[in-house]
Amino acid sequence: MMFGIPVRGMVVAGVLAAAGLMYVANEGKKLGVEEVAARECKVTVIADILNVRSGPADTQPIVATLPRDAVVRAEHRVENGFRLLSDGRWVKDEFVTPTSDSGCT
Repeated sequence: MMFGIPVRGMVVAGVLAAAGLMYVANEGKKLGVEEVAARECKVTVIADILNVRSGPADTQPIVATLPRDAVVRAEHRVENGFRLLSDGRWVKDEFVTPTSDSGCT
């Protein structure tokens, strides 16, 4: 007991208070998987065959290729005209386009 209140009751009250603050801070909007997924960056290949490189330059080795219409997870980072994929490899940004539900910038 702490201050005459059972510790379990204080923990529950604290969790509920934190959840309430998060709800108010988010203006009453639901914090869920849908919002997180919508912010994920995914791109679609628009070239016939896209070279995937080990680094952000045409001089970097080709480590794989992707066919037209392939959808891959990517990062927001674009460097030297190349977009970083989520697996650490790079593709020429002009040959990919964000998917309609993507959070890419």
